[in-house]
Amino acid sequence: MKIGIIGGSGLYQIDGFKILEEKELNTPFGEPSDKYIITEYKDKTVIFLPRHGKGHKFPPHLINYRANIWGFRKLGVKYILSISAVGGINPKMKGGDFVIANQFIDFTKSRVSTFYEGIFSKEDDTDLNDKVKEYLNNKRVVHIDVSEPFCPVMKESLKNALSSLNLPFHQNGCYVATEGPRLESSAEIKALSILEADIVGMTLIPELVLARELAIHFASVHIVTNFAAGISENRLTSDEVIEMMKQRNEDIKNILKQFLDNIPSNFNCSCEEVLERAAI
Repeated sequence: MKIGIIGGSGLYQIDGFKILEEKELNTPFGEPSDKYIITEYKDKTVIFLPRHGKGHKFPPHLINYRANIWGFRKLGVKYILSISAVGGINPKMKGGDFVIANQFIDFTKSRVSTFYEGIFSKEDDTDLNDKVKEYLNNKRVVHIDVSEPFCPVMKESLKNALSSLNLPFHQNGCYVATEGPRLESSAEIKALSILEADIVGMTLIPELVLARELAIHFASVHIVTNFAAGISENRLTSDEVIEMMKQRNEDIKNILKQFLDNIPSNFNCSCEEVLERAAI
């Protein structure tokens, strides 16, 4: 079982994880954010990628999301867990809480969010023989269903991991993705709260959508670092985000280990069927 982890730099430095290789990949969509750190944990291969690159060199709107997700496909990954910091919109989701996303609202503006571009599609460079290759190489236009965008089996494993560690968490959160890199205005956050968004961030989309286009099981867990604009009484700073992530660093690693220990070998979900009858 190969599981991809998208998060921050150094997340792979966990007791019990044996680093096997750091692999640099090229893709039809350009270069990923960094090398993939291939590790072994018990009976699983766990592959880490820092989405912003080591040293946080890529802002959210300039991350090569397609290359990042395609690289996981080339490495044979069928499951991806995304970890990131978010701002809290729902007053119940306060700083230090963990949130498992179950829905999203996309307010990004300039990001390419599909692999399937019809006559402009890139050729599949993998050895796989599946619908992804068929659709890309035949220049098909594809419309995937995202009614239930996250893998229910992975979400349940996350819930069990958080419960077993007695950490504060919310098992259903609507993530709104904004373009960045600026933070949101108070008026924007007020509008998003009317739309019943719970948390706000800048990276989940198009990560999630691209993974789903490749029929990869995907789930995400987020750390609320502070309340969003207009909800917080203070000026928002990056220092708050960095400090909260430092405070929760060991908790994140423990969640990851519990998640990997409890994830089943057989998945009873429809994630891998998403490309059936999706092409025109």
